[in-house]
Amino acid sequence: MKLVWSDEFDKDGAPDPKNWGFETGYARNEEDQWYQSDNAMVKDGLLVIEAKREQKPNPTYKEGSTEWRTKRKNIEFTSSSLSTNNLHSWTYGRFEMRARIPVDSGLWPAFWTVGQTGEWPKGGEIDIMEFYRGKVLANIAWGTDRRWNAKWNSKSKAVADWNDPQWAQKFHVWAMDWDAEKITLSVDGEVLNTQLLKDTVNSDGTGINPFNSPQFIILNLALGGQNGGDLSKTTFPQKYEVDYVRVYQKG
Repeated sequence: MKLVWSDEFDKDGAPDPKNWGFETGYARNEEDQWYQSDNAMVKDGLLVIEAKREQKPNPTYKEGSTEWRTKRKNIEFTSSSLSTNNLHSWTYGRFEMRARIPVDSGLWPAFWTVGQTGEWPKGGEIDIMEFYRGKVLANIAWGTDRRWNAKWNSKSKAVADWNDPQWAQKFHVWAMDWDAEKITLSVDGEVLNTQLLKDTVNSDGTGINPFNSPQFIILNLALGGQNGGDLSKTTFPQKYEVDYVRVYQKG
């Protein structure tokens, strides 16, 4: 395997725009955070994604709206979501991140990939790392015969099951190994989930398998929403610290 792309986060300041773009606003899953680029900074060799409790007017607010993004008068929380969308994407390889994740109630950090082409989930999604409600998740999703409806292979492990009271204070290495046969997701070398590609053809009659096409990387810290959990007792700011992201491919 040869290193084909990486960000070592060794230059202080804003994340490298040649590597990362940002999502802005309310994104998905009825989450509580407003995404903005200000909450991501490189410092002392780490990318720090910071979630803050801060109130300001929601610029997309519409009086009388019932849509979750536009009915909120004020933003209550901010965070960042970075991605390599339209900058870098890859088919197959080893995708690796070393990071320390925040594990308090309501927090939802993730390191994931989605298809560079095709509407979700027909372009595929791979959650190399997600955390919420006390568990680390490793998921693979692809398309069904219904629009915006995914078939999921989801596995999880409770942080408590590592029997390490210091687990959340430490950096861990999350990895995906992906080839034409299968996807394997691991943390610190421990396999959390495996998916054979022979079973991931979208069931919409097209015969397309999303995992034979390029995926791009997303790093984000979400809050609350449909999965994140209760934020009422969580102190802020909260930090998701990434030491590096690397992509290796066969030479």
